[in-house]
Amino acid sequence: MKSDFKKLIPTFSAQHGKFSLVTVPPLQFLMIDGHGDPNEAQSYKDALATLYPVAYTLKFLSKRELGKDYTVMPLEALWWSDDMESFTSARDKSRWDWTVLNMVPEWITGDHVETAKEAVGKKGESPLLETLRLEPLEEGLSVQTLHVGPYDHEGPVLEEMHSRFIPEQALDMTGKHHEIYLSDPRRTAPEKLKTILRQPVIRLG
Repeated sequence: MKSDFKKLIPTFSAQHGKFSLVTVPPLQFLMIDGHGDPNEAQSYKDALATLYPVAYTLKFLSKRELGKDYTVMPLEALWWSDDMESFTSARDKSRWDWTVLNMVPEWITGDHVETAKEAVGKKGESPLLETLRLEPLEEGLSVQTLHVGPYDHEGPVLEEMHSRFIPEQALDMTGKHHEIYLSDPRRTAPEKLKTILRQPVIRLG
């Protein structure tokens, strides 16, 4: 039986037009760090060209050697900047730092990842293999919502999340802005793109 963690982990779903307070379980991810506008930075293209081949190689390794099949999870990314306005009003992507993510099951180990990287490396088409790592991420209490539409239209939603909802709930932001891309932009019209927007928080007082 194939495991689909999008359906098994509740925090991989969110409601459009509603901010929800959720507790995200500890998970592990393939990760690659970078900086700059994802529409222009070669490093972002190289990161995706590395992340996906390793993710799919791990899936087939798991099925073949461990007898555990699963659906490859959607692309995710952490985003941050010295100036949070670059995410909301200014949307100055050239100032953004990022980590692209792909969740893998708990039974995947560092040795499995190294085996997958070695296999992918033989094809010579994944330029950032040396920087790809397996690492846990524990976000815990978080606010999230579902954004439907172009990525560049996220600003007002994030502004409302940061400036209204989080303060009203006596919360404070911690950690990094997190996006989960439920749609493939190569096959989905911009106005129909679905993206979970998440912000880890802590309770005040």
